[in-house]
Amino acid sequence: MSVRETKINKEILKNLCYTDLVYTRINKKLGVELSKMEIELLICDIVKDNSSTVIKKGKNYYIKNIKKHIQVTVNSNNYRVITADKIL
Repeated sequence: MSVRETKINKEILKNLCYTDLVYTRINKKLGVELSKMEIELLICDIVKDNSSTVIKKGKNYYIKNIKKHIQVTVNSNNYRVITADKIL
């Protein structure tokens, strides 16, 4: 992970925010039933993980974690979590 990626990860972590709708969306897409707190911890763990890759594409950050098989999408303007998807 480069210094630039580390800086981006810290910025994302500091500003992450969630809507009520996103908790339902994440549970549905990942096929789980996690509480709001568990989802927030999962997202934070993924962003903090050194093996996660962060790609900015358009107006979103895509944070991919191969170990957990999850990709998180975050709006790059307001740092709102949009969704989390399973990856193979």
